[in-house]
Amino acid sequence: MADALSVIPAAVLRNLSDKLYEKRKNAALEVEGIVKQLAAAGDHDKITAVIKLLTTEFTYSPQSNHRKGGLIGLAAATVGLTTEAAQHLEQIVPPVLNSFSDQDSRVRYYACEALYNIAKVVRGDFIVFFNQIFDALCKLSADSDANVQSAAHLLDRLVKDIVTESDQFSIEEFIPLLRERMNVLNPYVRQFLVGWITVLDSVPDIDMLGFLPDFLDGLFNMLSDSSHEIRQQADSALSEFLQEIKNSPSVDYGRMAEILVQRAASPDEFTRLTAITWINEFVKLGGDQLVPYYADILGAILPCISDKEEKIRVVARETNEELRTIKADPAEGFEVGPILSIARRQLSSEFEATRIEALHWISTLLNRHRTEVLSYLNDIFDTLLKALSDPSDKVVLLVLEVHACIAKDPQHFRHLVVFLVHNFRVDNSLLEKRGALIIRRLCVLLDAERVYRELSTILEGESDLDFASIMVQALNLILLTSCELSELRNLLKQSLVNSSGKDLFVSLYASWCHSPMAIISLCLLAQTYQHASAVIQSLVEEDINVKFLVQLDKLIRLLETPIFAYLRLQLLEPGRYIWLLKALYGLLMLLPQQSAAFKILRTRLKTVPSNSFGGDQLKQSSSGNPYQILHHIQGGSQITEDGDINQDNKNSHNGINFVARLQQFEHMQHQHRLHAKSHVQSLGGAKT
Repeated sequence: MADALSVIPAAVLRNLSDKLYEKRKNAALEVEGIVKQLAAAGDHDKITAVIKLLTTEFTYSPQSNHRKGGLIGLAAATVGLTTEAAQHLEQIVPPVLNSFSDQDSRVRYYACEALYNIAKVVRGDFIVFFNQIFDALCKLSADSDANVQSAAHLLDRLVKDIVTESDQFSIEEFIPLLRERMNVLNPYVRQFLVGWITVLDSVPDIDMLGFLPDFLDGLFNMLSDSSHEIRQQADSALSEFLQEIKNSPSVDYGRMAEILVQRAASPDEFTRLTAITWINEFVKLGGDQLVPYYADILGAILPCISDKEEKIRVVARETNEELRTIKADPAEGFEVGPILSIARRQLSSEFEATRIEALHWISTLLNRHRTEVLSYLNDIFDTLLKALSDPSDKVVLLVLEVHACIAKDPQHFRHLVVFLVHNFRVDNSLLEKRGALIIRRLCVLLDAERVYRELSTILEGESDLDFASIMVQALNLILLTSCELSELRNLLKQSLVNSSGKDLFVSLYASWCHSPMAIISLCLLAQTYQHASAVIQSLVEEDINVKFLVQLDKLIRLLETPIFAYLRLQLLEPGRYIWLLKALYGLLMLLPQQSAAFKILRTRLKTVPSNSFGGDQLKQSSSGNPYQILHHIQGGSQITEDGDINQDNKNSHNGINFVARLQQFEHMQHQHRLHAKSHVQSLGGAKT
């Protein structure tokens, strides 16, 4: 200190702390000259003493004018040192940096000015303090004083120039500092940071791309800034990096993919679009590197497929197709489970397009990695079953395709049908609204006979008799009306002459017993008219209720459709198909006379020709009632089943034990009657 006082006149020190800027400036010029002389003489001890004096007595003084003088003095000393300044920077720079956080805005301003002048002198030697200077500038960029901000911008530009021309700058040491500040929300700081990222990326010797994962999330954060300028700067920087990625032979796609996946779900539209665009490029470029991230990427893509913004939807769809074309193998680290988990989760999406694509992925995985997918079946099966209740028909049809693919294996087929029946049982609306669609589609995908046989086996032992009856009626209606089941109907028509038809008839009969009308329909379809007549005759008072009459009404109307054209043509030969006539008259007698169905059936029966009977059989009454024919036929030839007169009884029945079948039907109906009575009694007990 004494050395410094001996070389700097007291008047100079006094002026250095004067409140007038001019006096401080002149004093600083004096200090510059003194230091220059000391440097020329090589007296660095005295120079050190001068710097120490300026630091302790001035820059750290409680008096703001002293602090201002100290800063201008340190800058002047550096100018005086010129090429010798580097060896004294450890003393000069720290007190200046400390002044950046001074409470007095003028002191902060002079600190900027002082460091600017110091940097101009030392240039590259200045780099050792870069991180501290960057930290200080970052804070000053958001300073409350406009003059300080302006001074900081000037200093910032100079520091950027120095860094770009220096070979001593350490990007490795700088990145942690940058990463810490990337999520700051202050717009001035954001502009400052983007400016530095852009400048450093422009330096050929600095590999900013290699460190992009460290600050990529921060850049994406800025895309939703309220300032248009900041959004534009961030977008420009990201566009430049994406171009570099396309041209780079080595990129760490994985870490960045994790960031992009998060950003693809951003509430900000521009951020989502940018993220999905990056993901699109990554899928095209990344190849095997992205295998561990396929599930995450898919999780980002699927919601975007239904985005409200068309641009995002277009890019998402393209990316989805691109990802699906990549045929990774489990042996290469590709995991089916996570992708299935994502697809299962997206089946709950509120958007149809996303649910459809999720199903396409499950289908794709089933086709490519069937064994692996089936090992996760327990995780996805319930969700796939629930999807059968989806409000979209497209989704339901796709779900059925997936189910059908799974059900190629017998054990999974049984599993599917059991759970399907369970779903119909617990959700009556599913059966009502989607039952026909589901059953018809499954019959196309999995073979109608196989599906109906399995359903019949399950329903035969169904404990919920009310549900069994409703389900059988639904299946029967589908059987009678769906074009997809035409082959099944043709097979049933041959029940009396074909073993396959007989087996199917017997198989369905067991469960069709739950519904009298279903059994009668089945018999009419199988042309077992004598048995149909026997079933009708076996009905008792309790069977003929409103539900029965509603079902009967449907059947009468179905008899007028093309499906039963063969039956109506058989009425041209009443002598040969006497049991058909008897069965139809039996149905007529069960119908209320004022009902539309009664009039339809009576009108049809009136058209039965009488001239097809020969000899004594043709004794129709004057009333014109064809039913009189039945009386005359009874005494004629032995008829076992319609169309087979005087044939061997065993052959004509094709091995079907109709007596046992009738007992089976009567037993099941007895169970239903008991169930109905107990239900009524329980309701009565509840009321009391």
